[in-house]
Amino acid sequence: MALTEMDTPAPASGDDEAPGRRRRRVLWMSGYTVAFLGWWTLVGLPTDYAVAFGWLWLATVAWRNDQPWRRHWGFVRDWLPILVALVVYDFSRGLADRFMPVHIQAVVDADRALFGVVPTVWLQEHLLQRGNVQWWDVLVSFVYFSHFVVSLTVAVVLWIRNRDRWLAFMRRWLALTAAGLLTYFLYPAAPPWYASKYGYITETVYRTSADGWHEIGLRSAGKLLSAGQALSNPVAAMPSLHSAFAMLVVAFFFTRVRRRWIPLLLLYPLAMTFSLVYAGEHYVIDVLVGWTYVLIVMVVVGYAERWWRRRAGTAVAARDEPLGARDPAVADPDALPLR
Repeated sequence: MALTEMDTPAPASGDDEAPGRRRRRVLWMSGYTVAFLGWWTLVGLPTDYAVAFGWLWLATVAWRNDQPWRRHWGFVRDWLPILVALVVYDFSRGLADRFMPVHIQAVVDADRALFGVVPTVWLQEHLLQRGNVQWWDVLVSFVYFSHFVVSLTVAVVLWIRNRDRWLAFMRRWLALTAAGLLTYFLYPAAPPWYASKYGYITETVYRTSADGWHEIGLRSAGKLLSAGQALSNPVAAMPSLHSAFAMLVVAFFFTRVRRRWIPLLLLYPLAMTFSLVYAGEHYVIDVLVGWTYVLIVMVVVGYAERWWRRRAGTAVAARDEPLGARDPAVADPDALPLR
């Protein structure tokens, strides 16, 4: 039972702020943080969705440590179909270039038409120093990896606090994932590093998204991320779901936060865009298409939700009508024919 009725996580109450409960939560979350950082250092970043879900589940257990296990297992029951959908997505994406020709030159030309140059090439020529990792390279690695945790962490927080909003977010998240996967099959496209490797871009483009981990001593983290990249489909770049999910988080909360927070929220998708383009992972056109998909998903899913609420409301109203109210001849005895 996933996107259907289920026990809603218990809302926070005034009792939740009791000193004893607060101290217990701090202890549990501190233990969780130490364990996660230890895993990160020794094993690597949890880019595998099953491992990531395990850590997210443990976070909910630590945060709500006073709840009965029935509620903790409720997370597994609620999220398992989403995990299965992501595994299917990863497997299917690997087949995306089996049926249609790969587009390489077209996306190179699109970025050149927009900017006069290929932005990845320009950024690497001006900022990248091979063999000398800079502080922005470290930030790029962090921002790039955040794709694997930010949108899911937002979803977990929503699941804990307000299950209706979690359902709304996940409907948009799943719709965006499905739209991206369908496009990978219909229009497989190569990223800048791939185009450079096979001569479609004459300048050398380096894939640098994992370089920052090596600089700060987290070599296992970088190796695991690189291994995951090697196993993924290298020509599933259009649209950029990294940038799309970053923008989805902003779009979902756009009308739910105060205006002064909006510029701060927008920094995330902009930072993701810079990281993807600079690291050779995506063209700007991939990002723009990803943002367009977010707009379409927000509009279409929002319309579908309103249509469903109207339909459900009509059905409830019809169910609650008095017996025979829809038959004027029965509802109004005076209207019965005289005999």
